[in-house]
Amino acid sequence: MSTENNEIPEDAVESQTDSNAVDSEDIETDELSELEALQEELAFAKDATLRAQADAINAQRRAELDTEKARKFALERFAQDLLPVVDNLERALEASKGSDVEGVTAVVEGVELTLKSLVDVLSKNGITPVDPHGESFDPQVAQAMSMVENPDVEPNTVIAVMQKGYLLRERLLRPAMVMVSKSSA
Repeated sequence: MSTENNEIPEDAVESQTDSNAVDSEDIETDELSELEALQEELAFAKDATLRAQADAINAQRRAELDTEKARKFALERFAQDLLPVVDNLERALEASKGSDVEGVTAVVEGVELTLKSLVDVLSKNGITPVDPHGESFDPQVAQAMSMVENPDVEPNTVIAVMQKGYLLRERLLRPAMVMVSKSSA
């Protein structure tokens, strides 16, 4: 064979080179668009992951707060049931004051000690009394049972506490029942 037959015409070489250039440009464009699509997918996946992490953290915080509240106020119903016992012991002591009957002194001392130990147990568990006597009336912690004209004190002042109120760790367990002064007409 002759060398002339093995030679490729210059026109064919140029057109093949142009064709290769066009093909490589198409390939580069396809690769770029595919790269952009993958970058978008990656950004979406990162965003979804961050949102899922934030949701998990928020759910954990809510669960911790709910658990803390449950622990903090678990005694509420029990404490409400015990408060009448405290009231009755206080009434017994009030009724026994001034009594000179023989043998009553020992009973009074026993009731006082019982009341003291019960109040100590309540305070250890975060239950504190509310006694607003002499203070301005606060409807957040007291319930007005009556209003009485009293020129000796300013209007809207608690002049008598009929029943103490109680708080359970800053939460109102029972409002105090009070008598409030009002201005003279």
